[in-house]
Amino acid sequence: MQENEIINPNADAQENATVAEHATEVTTATTNAPEENVAEQSIAPAQQPEPIVAEQATALAQQQEPIVAEQAVAPAQQPEPKVETPHDDFDWSIDKRNVSTYKKEEREKYDSVYDNTFVQINDGEIINGNVVGLTKTDVVVNIGFKSDGLVSLNEFRDLTNLKVGDDVEVMVVEKEDRAGHLHLSRKSARIFRAWERIVEVHKTGEVITGTVTSKTKGGLIVDVFGMETFLPGSQIDVKPVTDYDQFVGKTMEFKVVKVNEAIKNAVVSHKALIESDIEAQRAEIMSKLEKGQVLEGTIKNITDFGAFMDLGGLDGLLYITDISWGRINHPTEVLKLDQRLNVVVLDFDDDKKRISLGLKQLTPHPWDVLGENIKEGEVVKGKVVNIEDYGAFLEIMPGVEGLVHVSEITWANTPINAKEFFKLGDEYEAKIVTLDKDSRKMSLSIKQMSDDPWSTIETKFPERSKHEGLVKNITPYGVFVELEPGIGGMIHISDLSWLKRYNHPGEFTKVGEKIDVIIMGIDKENRKLQLGHKQLEEDPWTTLESTFGIGSMHEATITRKDDKGALVQLPYGLEGFAPARHLVKEDGKTLNADEHAQFMVIEFDRNEKRIVVSHTRIWEQAQQQEKDAARKEARVEAEKTNKAVKNIQTKVEKATLGDLGTLASIKEKLQQQEDNDSNK
Repeated sequence: MQENEIINPNADAQENATVAEHATEVTTATTNAPEENVAEQSIAPAQQPEPIVAEQATALAQQQEPIVAEQAVAPAQQPEPKVETPHDDFDWSIDKRNVSTYKKEEREKYDSVYDNTFVQINDGEIINGNVVGLTKTDVVVNIGFKSDGLVSLNEFRDLTNLKVGDDVEVMVVEKEDRAGHLHLSRKSARIFRAWERIVEVHKTGEVITGTVTSKTKGGLIVDVFGMETFLPGSQIDVKPVTDYDQFVGKTMEFKVVKVNEAIKNAVVSHKALIESDIEAQRAEIMSKLEKGQVLEGTIKNITDFGAFMDLGGLDGLLYITDISWGRINHPTEVLKLDQRLNVVVLDFDDDKKRISLGLKQLTPHPWDVLGENIKEGEVVKGKVVNIEDYGAFLEIMPGVEGLVHVSEITWANTPINAKEFFKLGDEYEAKIVTLDKDSRKMSLSIKQMSDDPWSTIETKFPERSKHEGLVKNITPYGVFVELEPGIGGMIHISDLSWLKRYNHPGEFTKVGEKIDVIIMGIDKENRKLQLGHKQLEEDPWTTLESTFGIGSMHEATITRKDDKGALVQLPYGLEGFAPARHLVKEDGKTLNADEHAQFMVIEFDRNEKRIVVSHTRIWEQAQQQEKDAARKEARVEAEKTNKAVKNIQTKVEKATLGDLGTLASIKEKLQQQEDNDSNK
């Protein structure tokens, strides 16, 4: 604020006045300054009052001061004033510009009055303004500030009839920008008010209306109170939504479920409204539920274990075992999505909001309405619906099943694996053996569909008769062979071959192969046949004893070796066993697997069908024979010498000294020969 200026037209005259000038005509002037600061002005020429008054009036008009100086021209008849010196009445508060200032207290008072004539605003403040002008691009808004503000016309697109004189709410973005202009924004004001409203409805839980403006990643953008909010895809509906485009442009109701004050971001949900409505319907339905009540529902989801049904705001589970009296592998065999059907309430839990439903319970249990033709001794046809180790269940009609035990599959007394005999879905005819309607149990028999073949077993399969059978099963101790359905027996592993020993029957035959057998024995009471295979031929061991006698030599190959010894493949398919100490070669090394060598039979047991051979015994015997030959030769030589000595002794009566020397030489030679023989 500029200082209040007081113009004094006599200031210059006061400076130029001299004591000698006449004061016949005096022009006086007063100012609006305080009285103690006003100086009396009296000495002025009579010919100058009019110009001074006019000049003073012009100065006052230009500065628009509220205080007007009074000017008066002293009348000619006024008495001559007292002459004063130039400095006696000088006002030191007036400078050469004819200006006088207020005191500090008064200045503060007038500054306050002046400042109150303007509106006090701050950046970020929301304020009401008045439209005072419109241009092609902007709206001029007066908010009572020292200058008007401009707002882009784009921020008024929602007001189609905007005109001068309308009141609008704007935000002060900046009181004075770089260009000195007042910067206002209606958009910022609307967003601010919208955020206040959004925060409020989030606290109160009020339902609001918004318009979906566009699609974005993971959801939709919704305009709420002029502010953009986010609607996640999972919050659009209670059902999964894949096509977001169908919602763009729609006006819907929402609930504000989350706000972020820091970034002023809000998340809305339409699903929450649906769930609240469903919850209300659920509470109403639960209050009226009773066990045994029949309700109509729609299948909304199907799983492996059952189907979920919409009962009009409340979901219930129709478990797979409660869909049909008969067995089903998957609910889709009977049900379809969106299918409407009646169900009965089996059980419900108010706390957990769970309802168990039943469909089969709407019809009588099949066991309670069995036909008269279902009785013991009757033949029925059924489908295999379940297979266990102990047998298979045949479904005679939906909900009515009978068990075929493994003992009722065939007349044979051989073990049968039900999981190998039956297949799911296969159909069989069976005879009803037992029937208990109260406990809802039925036993069936397949083997009783034909006569018992064991009743005539002696005539059809007499002992020592030969037959061809099918290998049905193999165990570590034998092979089970079926001669015809219900008739079979076992070949023991020892009866597979005369010559070869098998560690497992699987080395000789396989399941499903045909094999020739001979009936060796019949146990009619226990329904067992003793079968043989090697007995189809004569026992070769009776004739092999001469070929593989003890001491006989044979070329053979080692087929398998362990710490105890080795199996040796002999001629004619025979196998022999060589103990580990009989595998040592003459050079001290040991024979290994797949090595070919000569072996000597050192043991032959026809009853046990066992041959023991040795490679070591061959070269050991050769060495022994050499020793025996040397001993025999030395013995013959000694006998010849003894005989010669005796002959000489009989012919010579007295020995000469030379003869004695010869005898001593012969005796020494014989002694050396005996020592050598003993060392060997």
